[in-house]
Amino acid sequence: MTTADIGLIGLAVMGENLVLNMESRGFTVAVYNRTTSKVQEFIDGRAQGKSIIGCFSPEEIVRNLKRPRRIMIMVKAGAPVDAVIDQFAPLLEPGDILIDGGNSHFPDTNRRTKALAEKGLLYIGTGVSGGEEGALLGPSIMPGGNPEAWPAVKKIFQSIAAKTDKGEPCCDWVGRDGAGHFVKMIHNGIEYGDMQMICETYDFMKRGLGLTTDEMHKTFAAWQEGDLNSYLIEITRDILGYKDEQGRVVVEDILDAAGQKGTGKWTVTAALDSGQPLTLISEAVFARCLSALKSERVAAEAVIEGPKPRKLNRDRLLKDLQGALYAAKIVSYAQGYQLMRAVSEENKWDLNYGGIALMWRGGCIIRSVFLGRIKKAFDKNPNLTNLLLDPFFVKAVKKAQKGWRNVVAAAAQAGIPMPAISSALAYFDGYRTARLPANLLQAQRDYFGAHTYERTDKPRGEFFHTNWTGRGGNTSSSAYVV
Repeated sequence: MTTADIGLIGLAVMGENLVLNMESRGFTVAVYNRTTSKVQEFIDGRAQGKSIIGCFSPEEIVRNLKRPRRIMIMVKAGAPVDAVIDQFAPLLEPGDILIDGGNSHFPDTNRRTKALAEKGLLYIGTGVSGGEEGALLGPSIMPGGNPEAWPAVKKIFQSIAAKTDKGEPCCDWVGRDGAGHFVKMIHNGIEYGDMQMICETYDFMKRGLGLTTDEMHKTFAAWQEGDLNSYLIEITRDILGYKDEQGRVVVEDILDAAGQKGTGKWTVTAALDSGQPLTLISEAVFARCLSALKSERVAAEAVIEGPKPRKLNRDRLLKDLQGALYAAKIVSYAQGYQLMRAVSEENKWDLNYGGIALMWRGGCIIRSVFLGRIKKAFDKNPNLTNLLLDPFFVKAVKKAQKGWRNVVAAAAQAGIPMPAISSALAYFDGYRTARLPANLLQAQRDYFGAHTYERTDKPRGEFFHTNWTGRGGNTSSSAYVV
């Protein structure tokens, strides 16, 4: 009987396309879906004539796999993943491997890796980015979990992954436990930020500079040839140039209420838990929340008055806008990498930051030439604490800074919201400032709650309390961090 190199459970769009990708690279794949009619449809359709084995029960797919058995789970994150694990774990033997390729929350992957290790089973939680097309032709793959499993899946994963211009696979081992899903979560958070900044740029072009859709299409096409070259700029160019059968620009007929699936929120929550200033991605998540309040915004526009429309210097500000988008993008990645470093240290993952940039160079949604610069920065200095301190990015932000400020100021005066791009500027100004007004904040906390403070003329770690009113005495609150 023919045995399969790997099994896959869950034949939705991503699952089907990953199967076809694996088969096209010379691997035999066994497939199973809870709704078994889906298996038959796939075998009779896209999988017909290929080295793909349709299975109609968990026991059948397990029988059809070479040892150690490798089973990839492509179902909705959360309880469905646990349900599949509970169903298959009793059928497997020590050394067999379960792989979760969905968008699972990394604490769940931490838990599952440990629980399955106690049963002698190996677990991988891997981020897969690139959407439908990436899954079929070559995604970015970010595996983590039990390191003993990596040698058994490395050839398959690196064969099906996207490749850089130099032929390097956009896939490598990330780290233990939930490291792979964590890095995918950061990818998705940065994706939220990139998309929001592009949308703010589009809005400023349209309402602030009065560009037509065709002019915006041509502008993004020009930007795609320069430093901003990326998949998201590319598709924005294509979207702005797309017209229906009647010649109408489709994007202008789409309702301005954004959806989200939760990975952006997880990224922001992780930043709060780690005390990291992930301001840009947070604003991108909240911008989607605000967009969802469509009916409230329509009602508010009728009663709340903002600035009157004014004529802006179109040519100068369009050039400034390009620089502002690039500078804010640098801040977004700087914040994302700060969060990665903090959580990596908490979990002792020892992430390879340059390697992560390489994994994102191809196949994934945030792929761009910009990531090559990040890889170089970390290859040169693996202990780089913030991208804003790398000489290349110092120079890039210096060049864009004046125009960045011009755009944020012009948008504020025109009443055009730029939550992500303006928050990036605020973070930049805060990060480059040696003394912030938090001294007053600490005094306020000590005044109303006796929370204590440190002094500039004393060593760090010594805490003091002032009896501000003369009625508070010398008792102070214990120090703790929430």
